[in-house]
Amino acid sequence: MPRRIPVPSHRHAAPSGPWPWMDLDREFTPRATPLSEDASAVSVHTWAGYPQSIFPNWTPDQVQRSGIQAASMESEPCVVYEVDVLKDGNFQDPQEYKVSDTNKEEFWDEMQQRRRDDIRVRALFVEDMSGPILQMFGTKYKIEPFFFSDSINWIPARYQEERRPGKGDHITIVLTFIRKMPYSNTVRRSKAKKDSLVRDVLAGEQIIDTQAPLALRSNNCLLLLDLLAIHMVRTTHSSTIISYHPPHCETTSAKRLHARACYAGESVYWQKIFRKCKDPTFVLLAILWYALYAWDEALEVLYAHIGQLESRVMSTNDMELTRELHIIRAHLLHYASLLQDFQKSVTFVLNTANPAMENTELFTDQDRLESKDLLKKEADNLLSEVDRLQRLRDMQDNRLKNVIDLAFATVNIEDSRDMKKLTEATMRDSAAMKQISYLTMIFLPAGFAAGVFGMNVKEINGSGSLWTLPHYILTSVILTCLSVWVIVAFQQESRFHEDKTAGFWARLMWPFMYVSRSIVAARQRMRPMKSEEESMDEKYI
Repeated sequence: MPRRIPVPSHRHAAPSGPWPWMDLDREFTPRATPLSEDASAVSVHTWAGYPQSIFPNWTPDQVQRSGIQAASMESEPCVVYEVDVLKDGNFQDPQEYKVSDTNKEEFWDEMQQRRRDDIRVRALFVEDMSGPILQMFGTKYKIEPFFFSDSINWIPARYQEERRPGKGDHITIVLTFIRKMPYSNTVRRSKAKKDSLVRDVLAGEQIIDTQAPLALRSNNCLLLLDLLAIHMVRTTHSSTIISYHPPHCETTSAKRLHARACYAGESVYWQKIFRKCKDPTFVLLAILWYALYAWDEALEVLYAHIGQLESRVMSTNDMELTRELHIIRAHLLHYASLLQDFQKSVTFVLNTANPAMENTELFTDQDRLESKDLLKKEADNLLSEVDRLQRLRDMQDNRLKNVIDLAFATVNIEDSRDMKKLTEATMRDSAAMKQISYLTMIFLPAGFAAGVFGMNVKEINGSGSLWTLPHYILTSVILTCLSVWVIVAFQQESRFHEDKTAGFWARLMWPFMYVSRSIVAARQRMRPMKSEEESMDEKYI
């Protein structure tokens, strides 16, 4: 089962934050030596000291909290997939490098080699990035540690750094998106847990956690978070794209994204763009289309799944469906923010012009104008597709709301039917009780006569009895009055009680209090009558 993605700490996303990976409750230890005005100019003799060798403001505690230290200690073999985009728009045959502890120095020497002059962009897709590769890339291209910390911790980010007019800059895009994955893929990776996963996940026994995969039972697949982490170094001669792929995750592999980038070079449409425009940013824009394809496929299967749930809601009133509908809607709300991040990332690429294109010696005004116009056109095309995805998500959210309303309406209809049946049963019971009451009324006179003639009083049984009929009447009256007294005392809400909050012993005095209040009320009613009579007498006198 794909692991749950951690909740991103957005405050640590970009270099604009003055305290990288330092929360407010952390104590700050001042540096022993002042920070250089240009950290990138620090002399670096080896890659092993990254990031402190180039960015000395990153203390060991910050490196540890950001996860870079743990990643730097990874020594597993790493695979780097390489493809070069030439200045004529063609893609050179891709290369593959397997780097381990035995040949890492050879790979470092290979990175120091001068590139050919006809290479416009070199794209590097890193699978299972090891510690040495992380430090090599960071040292070679002077990459801000934020790129690695954002990628390791799945923090969406977009920022520009090291902007030098006429020379180039660094741009970073870390983007999370949704991708569908057949459930059979996860089963192959976890055979031992297949049965429990099928029961717990595909049976709908999920919790509302938008950072975890969403299981779609009808399509037998999962919708999980994926990561697109790209750092681009734009220069006047040969630019570099580095794509980070998290290890031990069910995310898009470096091999797959590398293949997709190569396929873009075979597209006639994009090959014309690469041939016509000298701006390397178009290669980055083409890679962003991968996230859009993934979004479109995911929303397609989600649309079909909602349709299946809608048909099931019409035929059953299972409350488990209502719970699953709420889970899906919570994920849809989360998808809205992810699509907004996607839109902002494309807009960031559009608005962040390449400073290298300002070099008047290498690029003409016509080159800059063509690149600007074409970049706006292609970015608008991508933004238009993102807007379509947002409207599709909104439509599915509204449709899901209708399904939830339908589910509750179905439950209410079933409850109304049950209440109708219960009412009918109650009426039948009432009719039976009425018949019993009629029978009781028929036998009541006979029972009363039997009770009277069965009394052990002198007037009925003769002179042998000690009790008389007056004794019976007196005892009945006393017991009846005593019963009424106690029953009224137990009632908190009664017209005989003036204070509704009084205790039991106070309410037990209700006969005396009631008689007293009645006398006072009678006297008050008599006073106006006496005053009126006196006034009449004075008038006649």
